[in-house]
Amino acid sequence: MFDNMRVCELFEPGRSLAWEYLKELEWPWDALKSVSDYIAKLGAGLDLSEYTAVADDIWIHKTARVAPTAFIGARTIIGANTEVRHCAFIRGNALVGENAVVGNSTELKNVILFDSAQAPHYNYVGDSILGYKAHMGAGAITSNVKGDSSLVSVAYGNERFKTELKKFGAVLGDYAEIGCNAVLNPGTVIGKNSNVYPLSMVRGFVPAGSIYKKQGEIAEKV
Repeated sequence: MFDNMRVCELFEPGRSLAWEYLKELEWPWDALKSVSDYIAKLGAGLDLSEYTAVADDIWIHKTARVAPTAFIGARTIIGANTEVRHCAFIRGNALVGENAVVGNSTELKNVILFDSAQAPHYNYVGDSILGYKAHMGAGAITSNVKGDSSLVSVAYGNERFKTELKKFGAVLGDYAEIGCNAVLNPGTVIGKNSNVYPLSMVRGFVPAGSIYKKQGEIAEKV
């Protein structure tokens, strides 16, 4: 019954430098276990006529626009035409695709952002994956650690899928739209083309093509 959470169901092929890595995995959150090593390997092979190695294990495409007030930590790749805005805090282990937006006061840590993904205003995205053209509304965050620090599982109906991860925020499928100030609790998976209402508290799996209004109230898009 968990098939709708597989990599092949959430993302279109080829929309990220991470695709060759992701397509070999069954479950998307497994990519978070070794994304740091993958970024280092990928970065070492980048074309330095297109990317600038600004420091050890930090590569920024020459067409990217990075505000001088932004912080970028080690093992980070910033793709072509991406914008990193004022006071963005990229702690590290971040693979950010092309035409993406990392906004003012947004924090990233141990993440994959597909091409054209946006976290543009006051977002926290930790131990998470944002699919192609996924968008986080202002103030929307991923919560990546449970209150009791136990391992994260993904609720799917009345069943639970064990991820074996202590830190796992959310996976957003392609074109997912997250409303302002929504909180995505640990182990949230949003299917393709789904919307989450502003101020929502989300947990578990939201099917593709849905509108999440509140816990227990999910409508199918018409």
